[in-house]
Amino acid sequence: MERKTLILILFSSILLSGCWNKRELNELSIVLGLGVDKEQDQYILTAQVVNPSEIASKKGGSGKAPVVVYQTKGDTLLEAARKVTTAAPRKLYFAHLRILVFGEKSAKEGIGGTIDALLREPEVRNDFYITVAKNAKAGDVLKVLTPLEKIPANNLFNSLEASAKSWAPTEGVTLDKLVNKMVSDGISPILTGVEIHGNVNEGVNLKNTERTKPKTTLDYKGTAIFKQDKLIGWLNEKESRDVNYVLGKVKSSVGYVRCPQGGKAVIEVMGAKSKLAAKMIKGKPQGSVRVKVRGNVGEVECKGLDLTNPKSISYLERVSEISLKEKMKLTIEHVQKNYKIDIFGFGEALYRSEPDAWKKYKKDWDQTFSEMPVTVKVDVSIRQTGTISNSPLNNMK
Repeated sequence: MERKTLILILFSSILLSGCWNKRELNELSIVLGLGVDKEQDQYILTAQVVNPSEIASKKGGSGKAPVVVYQTKGDTLLEAARKVTTAAPRKLYFAHLRILVFGEKSAKEGIGGTIDALLREPEVRNDFYITVAKNAKAGDVLKVLTPLEKIPANNLFNSLEASAKSWAPTEGVTLDKLVNKMVSDGISPILTGVEIHGNVNEGVNLKNTERTKPKTTLDYKGTAIFKQDKLIGWLNEKESRDVNYVLGKVKSSVGYVRCPQGGKAVIEVMGAKSKLAAKMIKGKPQGSVRVKVRGNVGEVECKGLDLTNPKSISYLERVSEISLKEKMKLTIEHVQKNYKIDIFGFGEALYRSEPDAWKKYKKDWDQTFSEMPVTVKVDVSIRQTGTISNSPLNNMK
């Protein structure tokens, strides 16, 4: 019996595969941040690589930078990536990429070539975020050191996630989502913008992380609008949040309304759902958006507003609905008039509801969208007033 078992084990071991393509960590440069810029016809690739000895140190570090930034030029992206080895002792490893930044100039010329190269690379996964450097180069963004997170690429990744969850003018777009919108009919891609505040030369210095108020910071601001793979314009922070309301991507946010006797009442948004539709009405396509918002009273600076009275809550709901509706309507009209590009997906909605009509309008959909009437309806429901009802400040004389 034991002999048969031994023979079976030996036979099974022949069928087991080994690690034929294994690579040790000390043979790799782990890239967490990647930047793409264009200069004339050449790519400028910036790779933010982890300094493992500094990150793994249990003694708080040795005073060295936690990352090393390599920058090379090439006629193609892959050529630029391979040329990094002339300066770095190890080949770039992209499996742990966290953030991809396109310089504004590069984005205007087109990001399709970079996307194609990343899709073909077997090491690249789909779980990193993609942004555009507003009024800046991608390489400069990746050179700035950040205080709370040792690795700037992690700081950019986590900040984008936190902002999308609690403030809502931003969205973390991954590679698969971007590609899906680039190749789809009836919707165009958008990406969150990142800005450099301060002097880049001071941001690359380790002292930038040792200040209570760093001289150079990275902030997410605005939304980049693309037509196919080319950047054509920007939306500001308020417009970006309105877009996310239309798309139903607001998880949490904050807004305020004016009170009848002066002051502000702050509404904390606890969730929002959107239903976007497009239908043929009287022979022409028309769009509609209905948004349902759940919120709480987060702050009250109003005079004489009695929150124990249901009429006061109804007033806040009604005024919030009017305010949000006007903002969303203006943003949709702004995109229609100034960019003539459907970033909302009304085209996709028309395809789902009226496939035969979509065949007629598909070819010139962006022009049709720019002239299409869109109705907006908002329902706001305020559930709670917090741990108190009326503010004790109302009793001050």
